[in-house]
Amino acid sequence: MSGPDPLVIGADGLARPAWAAADPLLRDYYDTEWGMPVRDERGMYERLSLEAFQSGLSWATILRKRPAFRAAFAGFDPDAVAAFAEADVQRLLADAGIVRNHKKILAAIGNARATVALRESGGLADFVWSFQPPTTPRPVTADQVPTSSPESTALAKALRSRGFTFVGPTTMYALMEAVGIVDTHLLGSHRRGSSGIWPD
Repeated sequence: MSGPDPLVIGADGLARPAWAAADPLLRDYYDTEWGMPVRDERGMYERLSLEAFQSGLSWATILRKRPAFRAAFAGFDPDAVAAFAEADVQRLLADAGIVRNHKKILAAIGNARATVALRESGGLADFVWSFQPPTTPRPVTADQVPTSSPESTALAKALRSRGFTFVGPTTMYALMEAVGIVDTHLLGSHRRGSSGIWPD
């Protein structure tokens, strides 16, 4: 999602960044979901898991596989995934509908267990939101969008201390963008300010 591309005006007259302008799946995700606040545990765990699986791959690949991911991971119910055993790991490794990466699969299961444990400290969603910065970027072009921040670095460190894996600063910044903690919609995009968290 980086590069110097300006906004693209779609056939509907709406301005979007280049990454969301061509592929209908990405366009729908951008128009309806990306950057909107996620405050529930299951929703946050799902997005954290998908961001980890996305590492090294395109987001379009993950979106296309999301229905299969949801089926394979019990709808991203942390309690259900936390109970997965070795037989489930083997089932997931044989599932062509998802990303069959052994380390990422183990991370998703371990992160579910860490999510359950985090309830004693207020829960995953509130924990992630506690790293909201005092300001948000105001990018004009995609190359002005940060890939990490002091807050995402601190969040990554804090999650690792709680037993989470595949939660590096770049992945956590992408999560913060996806769930509305920061607004990196380009200035002039029809979605800028849509979260209601930050003024446009």
